[in-house]
Amino acid sequence: MNEREEIKKTLEQLVGEEACGMTCEEAEIVRGEEGWSLKMEGFMEPWKLGESVEEAKAALKEYASQGFGLTESRH
Repeated sequence: MNEREEIKKTLEQLVGEEACGMTCEEAEIVRGEEGWSLKMEGFMEPWKLGESVEEAKAALKEYASQGFGLTESRH
């Protein structure tokens, strides 16, 4: 699994496969000059996730805990 896939898997785990649907499927997870970012349909600007995969995963968890368009899956 590459780094992008690892971040996407974390996103899917946080949101849940059923809730994720096309939103996660079409999510753009890219690594640029400022590190990892996430662009999802319905959001104007990409979310900065951090320099490393671990920072990106932690940022996604933080966004989910604050309700920023992500809802943590309750399994």
